[in-house]
Amino acid sequence: MLATVLAAGATAGMAATKNPMVGGAAMYSTKNIVQNAMNSEDHTTLVAAVKAAGLVDTLSGPGPFTVFAPTNAAFAKLPAGTVDMLLKPENKGKLTSVLTYHVVPGRITAADIAAKAKAHMGKASYKTVEGGMLTFMKSGNAWWIMDGKGDKGRITIANVMQSNGVIHVIDTVMMP
Repeated sequence: MLATVLAAGATAGMAATKNPMVGGAAMYSTKNIVQNAMNSEDHTTLVAAVKAAGLVDTLSGPGPFTVFAPTNAAFAKLPAGTVDMLLKPENKGKLTSVLTYHVVPGRITAADIAAKAKAHMGKASYKTVEGGMLTFMKSGNAWWIMDGKGDKGRITIANVMQSNGVIHVIDTVMMP
């Protein structure tokens, strides 16, 4: 979908995805990141993690934020026991670090990522709220996200506009 948005151009692509379906629910640009994520059946693990980390108020705030939102299937790809370990109260700091690694300050659209990549030899990098870097590159018709360790995931749904930012759905949990 990101490739479609990029090929069609920012205006046409965003118009086509005004209220995209994510996890069986329409996403509304009038709702904030948390309100929309709570309605997505594909993001129940992410919502539970955001609640456990105490980030609901932050991600419901004015932002703007760009969230690279891993699906439940992305969390399921982590080694057995990782999610349960992260959700324990004594691991709140580690959980917060993992979650804020998926957040970039500002409203970064697919067109912004593509333009930055075009200007930087095919790669775009953004500093996360956690302090690390995420890098984006195109391979074939897909756009990929890479964490600092070199692990990669694919952006599966781009430009899910929110009242306080934008969500890009990803198929892999990025680790700081």
